[in-house]
Amino acid sequence: MNQPDNKLERKLGLFPVTNIVVANIIGAGIFTTTGYLMDFLGNPILMLSLWLIGGVIALCGALAFGELGAAFPEAGGEYTFISKLFHPMLGFLSGWLSLIVGFSAPIAASAIGFSRYFIWAFPDFQSWFLFDQIMSPEMFSRLLAIVVILTFSLLHARGVVLGAKVQNWLTILKVVLVAGLIIAGFALGKGDFQHLKPATNQNFNFDFTGWKSMGLSLMFIMFAYSGWNSATYIGSEIKNPLRVIPRSLLISTGIVTFLYLLLNLFFVYAIPPEKMAGEPEIGGVAANLAFGDFAGTIISLLISFALFSSLSAFIILGPRVYYSMARDGYFFKWVSEVHPQFKVPQNALILQSGIAIILVMSGTFEQILAYMGFSLGIFPILAVLGVFKLRMTGQSKLKLPGYPVAHIFFILISLAILVLAYFERPWESTIAILTALSGIPVFYWFKMKKGKLPGA
Repeated sequence: MNQPDNKLERKLGLFPVTNIVVANIIGAGIFTTTGYLMDFLGNPILMLSLWLIGGVIALCGALAFGELGAAFPEAGGEYTFISKLFHPMLGFLSGWLSLIVGFSAPIAASAIGFSRYFIWAFPDFQSWFLFDQIMSPEMFSRLLAIVVILTFSLLHARGVVLGAKVQNWLTILKVVLVAGLIIAGFALGKGDFQHLKPATNQNFNFDFTGWKSMGLSLMFIMFAYSGWNSATYIGSEIKNPLRVIPRSLLISTGIVTFLYLLLNLFFVYAIPPEKMAGEPEIGGVAANLAFGDFAGTIISLLISFALFSSLSAFIILGPRVYYSMARDGYFFKWVSEVHPQFKVPQNALILQSGIAIILVMSGTFEQILAYMGFSLGIFPILAVLGVFKLRMTGQSKLKLPGYPVAHIFFILISLAILVLAYFERPWESTIAILTALSGIPVFYWFKMKKGKLPGA
């Protein structure tokens, strides 16, 4: 049994939780994926339509997770829901993916996104420290990403209240930046709505190849929306969770969907489709073309710091999942230890930062996105299915609207995205599936240590 001083404390209200969710959603995805989408689709109108569909999917998921979070207001998110409603092994596999992919990989992606935008703004930054003499620009970019991961992990090791205060300011900065970029872009920036026309010689066909491209595009878009469920990961630290969890999820997802649509419309307005295709630093390119090189440099710098907010939010949320797994006996006991003074799972923070650093050092950015996107799409489907069991067994404490239409829509579209994305990117998708399956022997190893084998 855990001692009283080994528990998380309920200190967070609606505003900080909503900020954490917004920060968790708006991250590297929106500032890096649009160029890839244009390369896949070649049609700006179709791309914008898919961003809207992605927002609707996220809102349907938020309705389901709001009900789940109200029923089980504990740390852990999907791990907790799936373990309680289905089977501990399935819950463990979702937590296993959260450890390797769900949080560590987005932390790595956000850190890489920061370093790319920062170096875009200051291309001579490496030479200021004479690092150009001893390492390549790519290695310096990765080193900068690692420094950022370590800095924020140390910050959040000092307590959730301090971390939430920093998170509030970072999120406000990011929302102001995104809103300001949209308003200034259309009011003062150079651009042309003629860019909404498809790129020359690019006619999208709704054949199997086209549907595969749409599936992969939606998977990338859902990565950009990932985090719509993040309030449920800190359920043990939320005051009045029955009210705060569903409200924070729905408010934040609605705000982000609106901002994403306008921001992508600005990208299309500022950049001709042929120049967008395959461009990872899409925000910097749009700012340069709309406002000129100097303003583009300043905005690229602001975007790089705005990515701190999402990276910070992932670092807050992830350890709560591993803490819950370890508390239940399905992970190393030392991961469940809570610092007696700061009341945070510091060992889980250290573990997460180590995995994120390994990911920074391996794989290309697009490969990480594809692997991460497929992995993140698997277990939310099972969790949303859990709402049906919740209702049938009378465990629901807050029956939100949309049932069962929104839930069926979420499940069917999410399954279609995974199937189409698998055909388009079989290598990364297979690795994601194998990553999930690799958790099965690990689960039974921990179960044997608990002395509960073979019973469920």
